[in-house]
Amino acid sequence: MNAPHRRLAAKLRQLIEDGTYPAGAPFPSHRAIAAEYHVGQGAAHQAVAILRSEGLLLGTPRRRLTVAHPVGVRTLANPDAPWPHGYGDIERTRVRADDDLAVRLGVSPGAQLQRERIERLDPDGRPAMVVTTWRRGAAQQHASCRVTVRTESMARRDADLLGLPAGIPALVVQRTRYGADGAPVEVADLVLPSDRWQVAL
Repeated sequence: MNAPHRRLAAKLRQLIEDGTYPAGAPFPSHRAIAAEYHVGQGAAHQAVAILRSEGLLLGTPRRRLTVAHPVGVRTLANPDAPWPHGYGDIERTRVRADDDLAVRLGVSPGAQLQRERIERLDPDGRPAMVVTTWRRGAAQQHASCRVTVRTESMARRDADLLGLPAGIPALVVQRTRYGADGAPVEVADLVLPSDRWQVAL
């Protein structure tokens, strides 16, 4: 605990826990922290990184940081069910199928696909998970669904969207939807922070 950034992180953690920086409130910038606590901006940056890794702060260096609300663990019981809450950023692009997507969708490598990335929000508006979907053409009705779950380190693109540090443990729910003929019509990856979610299938 002798390093300046660790001492600073401990002080800031205490201020969050005692309500000096209340949940949902904007958190000071690195520059403001450095000035107030008489440390270098490098130490301020490292201290904030520690608090983000602990889930006490939400946001990215490009966005204003906010103090996180206490997080409870939620259960995802049906990954095929419609999402009952709101949505954040939505990105739609056309991509070529790599080898993995080709196998999952039963198409040739290089086939053109529609990709959609959606940020799903909690009831209070906080980012809950990122869902990336791939399909050929327009969305179709599906007759059945198969789901598998694995754990991996969260990729930076998903972490940035959720306002979390890259590399934290994540649950990845891979969902495949099938048409009435048994052929896959859509595949999706649901990326969930593992400290906030459990999956019960």
